[in-house]
Amino acid sequence: MFYWVVKMILTPVLRGFFRPWVEGGENIPAQGGAILASNHLSFSDSIFLPLQVPRKITFLAKSDYFTGRGIKGRLTRGFFSGVGQVPIDRSGGAASEGALRTAKRILASGSLLGLYPEGTRSPDGRLYRGKTGIARMALEAGVPVIPLAMINTDVVQPTGTLIPKLGRVGIRIGRPLDFSRYAGMEDDRFVLRSITDEIMYELMLLSGQEYVDQYASQAKADLEQARVAAREATGAGEPAAVPTARRKAS
Repeated sequence: MFYWVVKMILTPVLRGFFRPWVEGGENIPAQGGAILASNHLSFSDSIFLPLQVPRKITFLAKSDYFTGRGIKGRLTRGFFSGVGQVPIDRSGGAASEGALRTAKRILASGSLLGLYPEGTRSPDGRLYRGKTGIARMALEAGVPVIPLAMINTDVVQPTGTLIPKLGRVGIRIGRPLDFSRYAGMEDDRFVLRSITDEIMYELMLLSGQEYVDQYASQAKADLEQARVAAREATGAGEPAAVPTARRKAS
């Protein structure tokens, strides 16, 4: 109920301010389970996409959104729970199996499941290597994958900003991808990688993004390591300056 109330309130507001456009809306099936595979540029991807698709979309959201503390944590948890999003632990192993079971349950009910194959937001606007969990979900659930590209959401709400700025966003939806030819091969890692790469190739064509054959999580880790190294290099001369100042003071 909260999902539809939020959608009813936000849709006219966001349409008025951001004038979102949609291409390929006819590629969303009127009924039946399907995976919506999207690039991930901004937090607002999960806001604009549901507002432009008539059917309800359930996203597998990272568990961090449901475990925050304080007022902000409670508000975030309440919002994501209220709009029907499902928390998942992305640490791998048994957690991945739990996410797979949750996804299969959602798809078996005939619902739309929203996924970001990159696993996290792009750190620099480029498209990164997809994780194979989406391929396994598609094969085990026996549903099509619909690739779609969010356009300019990182411009109106860059990472780290709370309030979006005015601008126009778009959604480009591709034709459903049928992987039924791989039925029964969900344990073949080469098949899973092939399917995932096909999905990412379609996302690259739809979005126009530059593709990077590296996981976005690793790219973020590399960037953070570079920042730390830069801070350490910048502060390398400080210890020498501090003793000098102390000697003068004494």
